[in-house]
Amino acid sequence: MKKTNYAKTSKSIHRLGFGAWQLGNTDFWGYMSVDEGISLVKTAIEKGINFFDTAPGYAAGLSESILGQATIDHRNDIVINTKLGHTADGETDFSVFSLKEQIYDSLERLQTNYVDSVLLHNPGMEILEGKTQHFEELERLKEEGLIKAYGVSIDTYDEFKAVLDNVKLDVVEILFNIFFQETIPLFKKAKEKGISIIAKVPLDSGWLTGKYDELSEFEGIRSRWDDETIEQRASLVKDLKKITKSESLTKYAISFVLSFPEITAVIPGIRNVEQLEDHIQNADFELPQDIKEKFIELYNKKIKDNPLFW
Repeated sequence: MKKTNYAKTSKSIHRLGFGAWQLGNTDFWGYMSVDEGISLVKTAIEKGINFFDTAPGYAAGLSESILGQATIDHRNDIVINTKLGHTADGETDFSVFSLKEQIYDSLERLQTNYVDSVLLHNPGMEILEGKTQHFEELERLKEEGLIKAYGVSIDTYDEFKAVLDNVKLDVVEILFNIFFQETIPLFKKAKEKGISIIAKVPLDSGWLTGKYDELSEFEGIRSRWDDETIEQRASLVKDLKKITKSESLTKYAISFVLSFPEITAVIPGIRNVEQLEDHIQNADFELPQDIKEKFIELYNKKIKDNPLFW
């Protein structure tokens, strides 16, 4: 797996990372015991993955706790990215004065004395436009050694542009996949500023694996989709299968994201060893240029003016 420098730090990461929202997250993603989560993370490290993305709000802090237990013997060899603004007890708190306390809470769960990077987790536009003191405080905490880098986790073109135009940071985690391509024009500017770009939700919560269709029924967080949204996504999945001539879309979806050189890493959510091994097996698959162009054409024709809801 290819490696790249991360967030202006001394560490390098593999471009295939590990999205840890699923760890211990029974309410949203189905049952997973703590021991199963620890074993899964350890297996990922053994197989070469060294970038892990988590947050206090994932399974009420359990995702961070599982990562802490699994990585304690590998701390210097891995990169952990967590978030601020949504706490483990379900509260939303973007107070500048609470950032240090939130970091200490995460450090305790992660069983470490520093975090490689922290991101403000979907903050408001006022923060993204640099009208608050959040980034000055994060810079101070970086100088203090509690964090090595900082940034934001956001979703839209407007949010991304606001950050690039107004604030100094090291990392942007952005919603980006075949169905969500609006931020592509901003990648070059971010790269020029030395900002690492982490692509989240690369499989569109499972749709871009190819396993769902218009008859699929959903539980947990996936139950958010209404019938119209399901039909729209199902039709687009059929189009992708025609383009790729394949029923399985996972490797095409991940390689589409990684085909953009500005992307530092992609973080698919991983629930079990089978998914982990599938991602690793296809980590170096290079998307043919003609298929990439057809994916972009599909987006421009069918999604750009009729955008999907996440």
